[in-house]
Formats: sequence, C-alpha cells, structure tokens
Amino acid sequence: MKGTIFIALVFAIFQLSCKTNSQSEILLIPIEQVKKENISLDIYDFESFKPLLSMQNDTLYVINFWATWCTPCVKELPHFEKITQKYKNKKVKVILVSLDFKNQLNEVLFPFLQKKQLQSKVILLSDSNADYWINQVSKDWTGAIPATIIRRNKEFSFYEKSFEFNELDSLVSKFK
Repeated sequence: MKGTIFIALVFAIFQLSCKTNSQSEILLIPIEQVKKENISLDIYDFESFKPLLSMQNDTLYVINFWATWCTPCVKELPHFEKITQKYKNKKVKVILVSLDFKNQLNEVLFPFLQKKQLQSKVILLSDSNADYWINQVSKDWTGAIPATIIRRNKEFSFYEKSFEFNELDSLVSKFK
C-alpha cells in the first residue's frame, strides 16, 4: 500500500512539473519564491531553469543574463525593457536572469528592482556551480556578462556582449 501511494505521488509530481499552459509553454517551477513589498521574485537552480533553454513553441525568448554589479548589464536593461514594451502583444518574452548573490537579495537586488520598476520578467539564477552550467547554456559562453540568448524552437543565437536598442531590436525582428 505504501509503495502504491509513493508511486502515485511521484507520478503526480512528475505530471505537475511537465504541465503546460495554453501556449504550450512549460511552466518552470522555481526552487523558491520570495516577496518584498510589491516585488515577487522566482529563484531557480540550473536544473529547474534548464527547461527554458529547450522549449519548443512559437514564442520567441530573449533571455538576458545580468547582475546589478555589472555596469554594462545595467546600462543595457532599458533596451530589454523597450523590447518588452514594443512586442507586448506578440509572442515575444523577455526574461532577465539575475546572477546576483542570493544572500544579497534584500540589500541589493530588491532595492534595485524597486528603483528600476522593470516590466520584463526577472528571475534569480542561484546556482554557484557556474563551471557546470555555463557550457550548457552555450558552448560559446566564457562566463562573462552581459550575455543574451535569442531563441525560438531550435533557432538559437547566443551573444556575449552588451546591446544598444537598435541592434537588439534588429535581432529580435529577424526571428519574427
């Protein structure tokens, strides 16, 4: 009896983790969600974040890896915000993946997010084993930030650089 319940529970968890929404988008399950004032932030380790890198649907994903301590990253954030606004009625999703330190959420990341009032989806990738996951994001990534992925289905482009709006918009438009 206990074995049957255990198997049923494992199956239910598996089904939940593979659930999709109406756009055939895998619902990522964060390892933790934290809230402060009016900001909610999902926290992922690499294994819980990894499905985003291989989603197969008609949504264009613009995934930017950044941190508050990275001056070029902060400088380009408004360009990603413009992309979010410009394509808000299209199947384009900008995801800003913060690589800030989890132990500095309250002192650094939350105040930054409060001040900037970002409209793009912001998540925290809290996985200290970067040597393991950087090459899984892209074989071309040295680990420097900012870094950006633009992808839809199997179309995939990786950029280890900062962007100006016109260049970023041009790349997004090529995928449309």
